[in-house]
Amino acid sequence: MDFKIEINAPREKVWGVLFGEKTYPIWTKAFSESSSVETDWKKGSKALFLDGSNKGMVSRIADNVPNEFMSIEHLGMYDNGVEDYESEHVKNWAGAKENYTLTDLGGKTALLIYMEMDESEENKQMIEMFAGMWPKALANVKELSEK
Repeated sequence: MDFKIEINAPREKVWGVLFGEKTYPIWTKAFSESSSVETDWKKGSKALFLDGSNKGMVSRIADNVPNEFMSIEHLGMYDNGVEDYESEHVKNWAGAKENYTLTDLGGKTALLIYMEMDESEENKQMIEMFAGMWPKALANVKELSEK
């Protein structure tokens, strides 16, 4: 799945919005009203993407090239302290990457989100869900970045 948006702000500002401690929970409200992340965003670091009920995903920062590229590898599910890497549901998408590519357009930024998604029957609902959520999330990133 690919999602793109052009933002009237430099890459550094967009990057700061995407991965900033204060701005991350704002733009990700499109996914969950109380989204949060626990990570230092460094390559190889663990990341917990959580909702308000302390449930979410366990991931790893696969790559981080500041202001240019972030790759997040999703590994499992998280539920109130319990990490699941083995269930059938997790095995359907474990190892999938979510990539953020920021390209300079002479002071503006092209932001491309690429999500690896197996188009299996099991993932259809997830694909539809993300197809509705990502455009809203990117509109939030744009608004925050252009302030």
